[in-house]
Amino acid sequence: MRRVVILGAGGRDFHTFNVVFRADPNTEVVAFTATQIPGIDDRVYPASLAGGRYPSGIPIRPEGELETLVATHHVDEVVHAYSDLAHAEVMRTASRVLATGADFRLVGPRASMLTSRRPVVAVCAVRTGCGKSQTSRRVTEILRAAGLRVVLVRHPMPYGDLEAMRVQRFATLADIDAAGPTIEEREEYEAPVAAGVVTYAGVDYAAILAQADDEADVVVWDGGNNDFPFFAPDVLITVTDPLRAGHETAYHPGETNLRMADAVLINKVDSASPEAVARVRASVAEVNPGAAVLEAASPVVLEPGPDLAGVRALVVEDGPTITHGGMPYGAGTVAARAAGAEPVDPRPWAVGSIAETFAAYPSIGAVLPAMGYSPAQLRELEQTIAAADCDVVIAGTPMDLARLVDVPQPIRRVTYALAERGSPTLSDVLAPVITRVAPALG
Repeated sequence: MRRVVILGAGGRDFHTFNVVFRADPNTEVVAFTATQIPGIDDRVYPASLAGGRYPSGIPIRPEGELETLVATHHVDEVVHAYSDLAHAEVMRTASRVLATGADFRLVGPRASMLTSRRPVVAVCAVRTGCGKSQTSRRVTEILRAAGLRVVLVRHPMPYGDLEAMRVQRFATLADIDAAGPTIEEREEYEAPVAAGVVTYAGVDYAAILAQADDEADVVVWDGGNNDFPFFAPDVLITVTDPLRAGHETAYHPGETNLRMADAVLINKVDSASPEAVARVRASVAEVNPGAAVLEAASPVVLEPGPDLAGVRALVVEDGPTITHGGMPYGAGTVAARAAGAEPVDPRPWAVGSIAETFAAYPSIGAVLPAMGYSPAQLRELEQTIAAADCDVVIAGTPMDLARLVDVPQPIRRVTYALAERGSPTLSDVLAPVITRVAPALG
């Protein structure tokens, strides 16, 4: 019996267990570890999901306990199963593992991808915050315009009750509200659901895929962080970010997505320098010369309201992009600058876990990451905003912040979409899928 620990962040770790280890009679998973996301350790992966070989479930512990877990449980193998890490960070973790005497393993696509009964279009990225969500929305628009039924399946964010989250289906905003989601979940679910696209997420992706296949002509996989897909794709579109040129070959498993891609989208060409765009193009040509290369702008739109020139503005940005994504700012800052607003640094008013977030991620600029992984943290976000000495809040997060916080300042929302430039286009990339599926529909 080979004893295993799986390192994760509440997503791929569970999927890897479900697909690779749950039914393997020769292994025993003694623990998961958790990192990146606050409050997801000190839980148990429940027996109802873990299966009959684990009647007490599987403990989830902080990653800081790794060496102790290996020693206590006489662990033979440690499996790394989370994303958006610099290559050096992955090998530093590997060094920690190897120093204990255990083996270190990365589970690859062939072992972990599920096969759909429908064509799958996957949208992934080389880093968090490249623009996957707006790209997947554009993909669903093109497929639906061709008359196809499209279901979006989102990379997992199971930060709550794991049993209740086994299979989640969202067709309305009320469905999302009823699930009691975190801010990060809202950031990913609200926009496609508002556009009329049924969206799935959860924990058990075999069960999710079975349901999605039943109501779709095409399944669109919307990746998380820079992870590779859980479903074997017919078309893989990988999004890159020239504002972080060089990261496309420096992070795990983003470089894997770059090398596997059928099409590479260079996003944000409207805000990146021509030199940075050229550098990304050169990276693609070096590691994946057969991929189609597309370009797109990512224009931001500030909702109508009073003139903001010279106005003191607190900018709230997408949380993961600003924290482990490593970006100092996002779409909200771009909109604030364009409007002539004066940015306010939120640090003097940050409380509780919000202040801890700034301490943990010193690269954050003069912006407030939209942290809300628990009701308590959401209230601390609200307290921080309410106390800030500013005239307006500019919300660059994709979800509707005004629905969640009660603050005295007016909130101006920023939206952003994908504006393709030149050719080839996403329609060109998707044409084989449409040609394959549409005739069968009559």
